[in-house]
Amino acid sequence: MSLSLFDSKSQSLRSFEPIVAGQVGIYLCGPTVQGLPHVGHLRSALVYDQLRRWLEAKGLAVTLVRNITDIDDKVLENAKATGEQWWALAYRFEQEFNRVYQVVGIAAPTYEPRATGAIPEMIALIQKLIERGFAYQADDGSANVYFAAGKWANYGELTNQRIDDMADDADAESRGKRAPHDFALWKAHKVGDADSAAWNTPFGLGRPGWHIECSAMATKYLGSKFDIHGGGLDLRFPHHENELAQSGAAGDEFANFWLHNGLVNVAGQKMSKSLGNSIFAADLLALARPAAVRYYLGSAHYRSVLDYHEGVLDEATAALGRIETFLARADRAGAKIAIGNSLLAAVPAAFIAAMDADLAVPTALAVLHDTVRDGNSAIDLANLSDVSAAATSVRAMLAVLGIDLDMAEAPTSGNEQALDQLIQGLISERNAARAAKDFARSDAIRDQLKAAGITLEDAAESTYWSVN
Repeated sequence: MSLSLFDSKSQSLRSFEPIVAGQVGIYLCGPTVQGLPHVGHLRSALVYDQLRRWLEAKGLAVTLVRNITDIDDKVLENAKATGEQWWALAYRFEQEFNRVYQVVGIAAPTYEPRATGAIPEMIALIQKLIERGFAYQADDGSANVYFAAGKWANYGELTNQRIDDMADDADAESRGKRAPHDFALWKAHKVGDADSAAWNTPFGLGRPGWHIECSAMATKYLGSKFDIHGGGLDLRFPHHENELAQSGAAGDEFANFWLHNGLVNVAGQKMSKSLGNSIFAADLLALARPAAVRYYLGSAHYRSVLDYHEGVLDEATAALGRIETFLARADRAGAKIAIGNSLLAAVPAAFIAAMDADLAVPTALAVLHDTVRDGNSAIDLANLSDVSAAATSVRAMLAVLGIDLDMAEAPTSGNEQALDQLIQGLISERNAARAAKDFARSDAIRDQLKAAGITLEDAAESTYWSVN
């Protein structure tokens, strides 16, 4: 394959070849369902949806596993605050995540396991690590079990850090821990936590640590060696570093590639709860149609920071408008769209090159808009074969990128309705002038609209307008 991906572990672009010919296994760290989804969650899920779609367009069978962390300190704390059962709160937010994913066209994963559904696999993995000497039960006799980071010689290989230079593990409690960098594999049940949030194990009553969950689920569904592990850049350390360490210590080769998407800034600042600048997914979707939200989320390279500021959704909406205007013109011109069974055969070579170059979606979008411009020129020249070719390519590129122009529309704003009424009134006046052979008035109305950036296109029975 000619596809190259940036492997975070080697910090280099590597040619991607599936471990098993024709098949790709991808594991994604999904959300911890302790609150509402925000734009960062959408952005991360979209990145790997684009990757999956591209691999499938290239003829590969993709198994994508995206987990749900449904038990966690924050899940338990938030449930206490709302008076809900922890599992009820987790399920409520899980449904909201899946709702917003679906709205922007993020395909459901092949498997979406909850952490609580893999407790036996986690216990077995922890026992193996204890037997191999890489984990220990807390010295105070509690049910806490820790990974002995200092005993794993390769600890730090994902983020290229020496253990002495790392911050102490903040997730683990200090009860019975032997070294500051050791991290929790199993957490003893706490007084005050729900009885349902604990499992009986050989170590005692408790629940899993965060990191062990993903190692157990990834190997359960994809085996001890799989193609790609993905997630947000904020997960690279300590979560993914700890996953790699405990999986390697257990004898698993684990992921062949590590991919990390960039985070989201709001007006140039990192989005965070502490700054109070979080943009929630539902708020974003209330501002623009889903297709425009999806376009915006994919407008920056996946490894770059995606910035949200006022106007970004307007820009995305305008970009989609140019594409839709061309496709409407092409349809009126009689273009024939024939994609066939292979999307890859219908997209330009420059688009393929962009997607193969570490999923360079912004460059691919530029190819899409170049094709739209070429298609509009072909319409002006009445070259129907070129119009059909351009329209076919545009439709195929949109399909590869998962941009469905027919996604549920956002309600038309009052401003848009008012503008349409004004223009339709002038169009009606122009049509009346043409019927009366008052061509001076007809041309004046066209020129008036053109000066305002409005283009008119006359068809057999109607006149269409668009913003130039």
